[in-house]
Amino acid sequence: MGIRLGCIADDFTGATDLANNLVRAGMRVVQLIDVPPAGAGQAVDADAVVIALKSRTVPAADAVETSLRALAWLRSAGAEQIYFKYCSTFDSTPAGNIGPVTEALMDALGTEFTVATPAFPDNGRTVFKGHLFVGDVLLSDSGMRHHPLTPMTDSNLVSVLGAQTTRAVGLIDHRIVAGGAEAIRARIDALREDGFGIAVVDAVSNDDLLRLGAAVRGLPLVTAGSGLAIGLPANWGFKPSRAAAQLPPPGGHRAIVSGSVSAATNGQVLRYLRSGRPAFSVDPLRVAAGEDVVGQALAFAGSHLEDGPVLVHSTESADAVRTVQGRLGAAEAGELVERTLARVAQGLVDRGVRRLVVAGGETSGAVVQALGITGLRIGPQIDPGVPWCAATLPGGDTLHITLKSGNFGGPDFFTSSFALLDEEAA
Repeated sequence: MGIRLGCIADDFTGATDLANNLVRAGMRVVQLIDVPPAGAGQAVDADAVVIALKSRTVPAADAVETSLRALAWLRSAGAEQIYFKYCSTFDSTPAGNIGPVTEALMDALGTEFTVATPAFPDNGRTVFKGHLFVGDVLLSDSGMRHHPLTPMTDSNLVSVLGAQTTRAVGLIDHRIVAGGAEAIRARIDALREDGFGIAVVDAVSNDDLLRLGAAVRGLPLVTAGSGLAIGLPANWGFKPSRAAAQLPPPGGHRAIVSGSVSAATNGQVLRYLRSGRPAFSVDPLRVAAGEDVVGQALAFAGSHLEDGPVLVHSTESADAVRTVQGRLGAAEAGELVERTLARVAQGLVDRGVRRLVVAGGETSGAVVQALGITGLRIGPQIDPGVPWCAATLPGGDTLHITLKSGNFGGPDFFTSSFALLDEEAA
């Protein structure tokens, strides 16, 4: 049948989050790491393709350039609709990158209108009257206000997106959405006539996303978090099926690499540590001082892998992160941690780890690139937004890997994820 939906994701965990929702709705999905060479589309056997970029926090011009390359590849592979995926907390700055990328994709596709909604109710992200909520609090009152790279201090998405775009940004509020697909289409037509190019769309439930999914069937481009993905596969007749999530049987040692500083991951690390399982903490200041922290981490892990899982983490409190950033600089500290954990992941795989959990968007990108992974087959969901995936390593072995957004997953994620994989294989 060919590729129905072509997706561009601005980070690696977000890409698997999106792919997970498409798989749960019945699509067979392949996630590609960065833009493949021109002409490689015929080799992809999938209903949807998600191209994972590392473009969320790079300069806006770079994000636009790589997103347009992804678009060109997807169009050449026959994708019928394009989906630009960003974080469910709308991570961005006044300079972008959500707005500039959206407008560049609109221009390239020759479309005058698109929608925007980061809503993902299953993970507590809802949009009401244009304002984004994280759980029961506004985005501006959530932990995201302290994000080291993209602090979110305004929950009004119309104003946030409007500051990043040249097109007028309107709103399709919850009353319109409740009226169903036809009401949403009528509002889109009215906004177009009034000169709006983008509409933030309210969604407080999965039903809202299903209604929106049906309404945007004819749009060349949609932009959203991963939530809208539940409403699109039905437009091509797909229905939920366990077969879409089948992966090869797992094997090998188990390990966790965590570089996220989010509140959710902090809690997951703390729960893991309290269980008495083996863990090694990476101190960026020791790395910066020239210590062989990678070697120390791998030596520690090597003595525990037989009884794994083993956790290697740099997760710290917000105060500790600020201290490190004050000494090294925010960008330098982040890149140092990413490089270090990527080298740790390489060493773990060299030591026989074939079931790997990675926490944190930037960390996931660094790890996947370091391992030479070019594509992922998306498998069963662990928690909302987080699936197991299968990758073929350069040597031919299969690696089961999950790339977890820092904000996602339940308190016991680091242990429950492996239990699920074993259950699926049984």
